[in-house]
Amino acid sequence: MARMGLTAERVTLAGAELADEAGFAQVTPSAVARRVGVQVASLYAHVRNAEDLRTRITLLALAEMADRAAAALAGRAGKDALVALGTTYRDYARQHPGRYAAAQQRLDHATAMASAGPRHAEMIRAILRGYALPETEQTHAVRLIGSTFHGYITQESGGGFDHSTPGPQQSWERILDALDTLLRHWPHEG
Repeated sequence: MARMGLTAERVTLAGAELADEAGFAQVTPSAVARRVGVQVASLYAHVRNAEDLRTRITLLALAEMADRAAAALAGRAGKDALVALGTTYRDYARQHPGRYAAAQQRLDHATAMASAGPRHAEMIRAILRGYALPETEQTHAVRLIGSTFHGYITQESGGGFDHSTPGPQQSWERILDALDTLLRHWPHEG
């Protein structure tokens, strides 16, 4: 990336690309500055510090995933929507492992609420409407779905299923079937 035209967005994208290649933990201002061909001091004209750089990558990843998920969910409901959302997250993690890791980072409350993070929860809530879960149960179900998807994806991307059979795809399909069954027969408080 040429020095001319360097912007906060280009610095963020360079950091995201580095995260995908080397891992999110390897993203530092020094590494990104080397990648874009500038001195570290020049990078600070576009990002405040290492935390700001990492937060920007997190926000980028959350937005990219939300956009992909929204497109995948269009016109879908029930199990079809559940599978589409899970598959979107899983595919994103495979294509962008560093960005996916970034999307799991904790943000301060104000930043999180202004990010694409709430869009993810709203998409899951839209899926849950197809299962007729009462609103009082939806937060629990959102957490279950998110934990299941992200836990599985994290285990898979870390190699946790590399040395066992059946393969991870078969397990993924079984997990999606189990989530669908649970959501259709969700125990209602009462």
